[in-house]
Amino acid sequence: MGNLGADQICGSNFAYQHHTLERCLNDMVELGRTKMELWGVAPHLHIPNAGKHDVRNVLQLLRERELSVACITPEQVAYPVNIASGETWLREGSVQLFLRAAEICSDLESPLLFVTSGRGYEDEPLEPAWERSVLALQSITERASELGVSCVLEPLQRVESNLVTDLRSLERMVDDVGHRDLGVVIDTVALAVAGDAISDYGRSFGGKVRHVHLIDGSPAGHMAWGDGNLDLPAILRELGHLGYRESCTFELFGDGSYSIDPRAAFQKCLDAFGDGITQRLNVSAS
Repeated sequence: MGNLGADQICGSNFAYQHHTLERCLNDMVELGRTKMELWGVAPHLHIPNAGKHDVRNVLQLLRERELSVACITPEQVAYPVNIASGETWLREGSVQLFLRAAEICSDLESPLLFVTSGRGYEDEPLEPAWERSVLALQSITERASELGVSCVLEPLQRVESNLVTDLRSLERMVDDVGHRDLGVVIDTVALAVAGDAISDYGRSFGGKVRHVHLIDGSPAGHMAWGDGNLDLPAILRELGHLGYRESCTFELFGDGSYSIDPRAAFQKCLDAFGDGITQRLNVSAS
């Protein structure tokens, strides 16, 4: 058993898509962050268009602020990216995007590449799409491993995918891919929507839990803490019981106002995280 610490909280450019990357990084430094989860969103780090010069520029911006990268998360839900697509051109192009992302992880010294399963057609059997996802993830995970990068797989909500959407399907996918460097992500909203529990993740994956998205919801949505109804202090207690010491990120998308004033939303989460840790310590002491 252990306590989560503020040092585990990554800064991120989630909700900063309408601001410059420099503004985002400056805010994160001022808010006490030393590492980042970088969302591969245009114009900050759009993976398909990120040449060597672009990556060097991002690295320079990070180093000037003494920031490191904990995880790179290519856009893979809202854009036309689908590693399980039945369309060959779309599937192959999507895999190439992740292979390029693995190279960028190496260049930016990020230990983790964030991946999801893609999705199959809703009006066709799922097994062919599942097999396409397995093959794609095997290819991506192996190339990332060659570059010294581990992949972490997150279940999506059912509205986002029909493949890996809960603990059971995540277990199956990790087993089918069968790569030592494939870890998993706990997303508190996806967890709540699926009706899963953090303790179940601990029993199923143990040290393979490598990254956490700490966000509120109702239960869906990617909201700032307090804007939804998830019991995040209880989730912090459960993560403490697991002895979780890896990185965590506030993945803010929910309300449109977050993109207007993303720093305020991040600050709200950071303050609530501190309050949640205090509550956990008080419960442990009583």
